[in-house]
Amino acid sequence: MQQLNFPNEITPKSFLKSYWQQKPLLLRQALPKFKCGLDADELAGLACEADVESRLVLERGKTPWEARFGPFTEATFAELPESHWTLLVQDVDKHLPPVASLLDYFHFIPDWRLDDVMVSYAADQGSVGPHIDDYDVFLYQAKGRRRWKIHYQPVSEEDFIPGLDLRILPDFEAEEEWLLEPGDLLYLPPNVAHWGVAEGDDCISCSVGFRAPAYREMANAWCEALGEQLAAEGRYRDLPMTPQQASGEILPTVVEEVSASLQRMLQTDDEFKRRWFGRFISESKPNLQLEPRQTPLSPAAFHERFRQASMIHRNAYSRMLFSRGSQGQDSLFVNGEEYQLPSESGDFLAILTHHRLLHFGYLENWLEQPDCLQLVCDLYNDNHLIFDDE
Repeated sequence: MQQLNFPNEITPKSFLKSYWQQKPLLLRQALPKFKCGLDADELAGLACEADVESRLVLERGKTPWEARFGPFTEATFAELPESHWTLLVQDVDKHLPPVASLLDYFHFIPDWRLDDVMVSYAADQGSVGPHIDDYDVFLYQAKGRRRWKIHYQPVSEEDFIPGLDLRILPDFEAEEEWLLEPGDLLYLPPNVAHWGVAEGDDCISCSVGFRAPAYREMANAWCEALGEQLAAEGRYRDLPMTPQQASGEILPTVVEEVSASLQRMLQTDDEFKRRWFGRFISESKPNLQLEPRQTPLSPAAFHERFRQASMIHRNAYSRMLFSRGSQGQDSLFVNGEEYQLPSESGDFLAILTHHRLLHFGYLENWLEQPDCLQLVCDLYNDNHLIFDDE
């Protein structure tokens, strides 16, 4: 397993205890074995594709800190000024396997917290302005140099400059700053104001972002799941009634009964909560959805195909997580869908979710079990697993 080169005898355990979501940490030459291998032309090419999320930020555009959204054309890049602009492309790990390998250094943080690798290219003095993020981020300097400045003062929505495309902080006064060279990594916890400015051309930075759902988003999804579960479970029924003096009045006893009914509906077991959260947190973005294969294979045909190929890859668009159940069934969650497997299958789900490349020889004994073979076959038929020649 790849490991970050932490400074000053810091370990992953001590980092999570003393730094994670608490304070920044600079790691010089943090990923000695990682090579990004991405250049400006390749990133610009991705930004021209319709299914790739991208944007350009021009500090001196038609308006201050103008944001333009892709897909772009070659003419767009030809017309850019010599300095003070940045190209940002989301989910580059889903499109370029070498960038996806960057995530291997962060397995000490649960995979369900990972979101994506955003890659930015900046011309000299390029930046997205002083701002805050609502989530944890590791900022890896792949090429060129970028100076990062931060301050620790609390920031509210009222502090941002009104009327801009981006949430930009005015009068940014740095309390700390660092110049990142290729190979350096900076960790920033949520809501720490920061400003990164390219010093020179050919500045490429990789941002490993972490998923932090808003409580409102979770509450909406939870209520929707409850509604689906209770959709066929009857309607409101009256308590024994007597004629009331004012027909337009809602009596306190009615409100009490409705409240009691809702409380009963909200009483769900741990299995329901476990399975709901797995489906919710594994959901993928709309532009990263997959369609099942038009010609599915049977388990026997898939087994033979896998044996001959010897290896199979996870689809880069597939977000795989798992949790262990308490009633004899564990769950694999992929892009918001659930696949169940008997709990006696041991570490099979842990292996499926940890490795992006699966070898037939390593899985052969598990594939002799019908449930395990059926699961992997289902993943292939749903387009979550891909052979090299496809």
